[in-house]
Amino acid sequence: MSVIKLTTQNFRNLSSLSINFHPNLNFIIGDNGSGKSSLLEALFYLGHGKSFRTSKVDSLACHDTQNFVVSVKDSNDQQLGLSRDISTGISHVKIDGQGFNRLSVLAKNIAIQIVTPESFKLFFGGPKERRRFIDLGMFHVKHDFPIIWKTFNKVLKQRNANIRLECKSVIGGHQSTQSYWTEQFCELSEKVSNLRGSYVSEIISELNYWLDILLPSLTERVTVQYLQGWPLKHTLFDALNSNKEKEMAFGYSLYGAHKFDVKFLLDKKPIETQLSRGQQKLFLLALTFAQASFIARVKLVKPILLIDDIGAELDINSRTVLSKAIEKLDCQVIITAIDSNALLPFLGEQGIRKYSMFHVKHGKVLEKYPDDSE
Repeated sequence: MSVIKLTTQNFRNLSSLSINFHPNLNFIIGDNGSGKSSLLEALFYLGHGKSFRTSKVDSLACHDTQNFVVSVKDSNDQQLGLSRDISTGISHVKIDGQGFNRLSVLAKNIAIQIVTPESFKLFFGGPKERRRFIDLGMFHVKHDFPIIWKTFNKVLKQRNANIRLECKSVIGGHQSTQSYWTEQFCELSEKVSNLRGSYVSEIISELNYWLDILLPSLTERVTVQYLQGWPLKHTLFDALNSNKEKEMAFGYSLYGAHKFDVKFLLDKKPIETQLSRGQQKLFLLALTFAQASFIARVKLVKPILLIDDIGAELDINSRTVLSKAIEKLDCQVIITAIDSNALLPFLGEQGIRKYSMFHVKHGKVLEKYPDDSE
């Protein structure tokens, strides 16, 4: 699917806006602070129920307004909408006029993938950022994962609470309770780990395809290391049992599915220490393309790919290679840039597809450039 029309009210500096997108490729040009990234943020918010720029949802509303609305009409003629009342803190979801209470229902209807200057956190932000990236994709293709992961987190909180209680020498059946929660914790960790392991294996296969296009000289040198969250040669139960005193000292579970990590290596060394900034961005794009392709193949719903500030870190040669990769993507792509010069590799004689181009200034779409490839 693709987004045919985006409408916003009181979102960031966009105020009231309506924009009709091309089903394949779109370019949004504007100065810093013009509102071009806010357009991507609005789409991302609709797909995930959160922003990629801030954890403070209420700050997404225009200055002095008490609510905001984001809605889209997709290529299947489906209407998706999400509104937020700042005064009450209540969000409302509507799909074709029907109301829903859970934000997660949106992600089942629209798959949004994004690459921004902040995406480098995947390398430098620690395991939490890599877990977030992997789990984001799993939500779309592993249908059991959301429920299992939600249950796992409840059990994790309960087990951690019992560890802290044991530290305080609370008595009265506590030992049997802790044993129960540990058993549940181990069982759910194994389920989550199996799902993640299968997903990562699929992504690695897709990743190699995109690396051959974007960074062909590195494909054979890249490896992906999956760390399940506890020592490979031990069961989780044994790892927890042998580290019981350490857990009591720290007050939380030291091993489990919540500690998993994925490391990207070049010649067995961390990618971020071996690649230039531009190469890192191409690797991020290859990884995102891999995830988007896998989601499309398994879910049979084409993801929407957002790329913010295409000119950052990428020279003209890298952008030329990227244009060739995007030509092979079977999904809608929306790209922002500060000026049209950054888009030249996409728009030349070898232009990759039909497209639409927009110019944003002070939160308004001032003009729509004609489809040059017609």
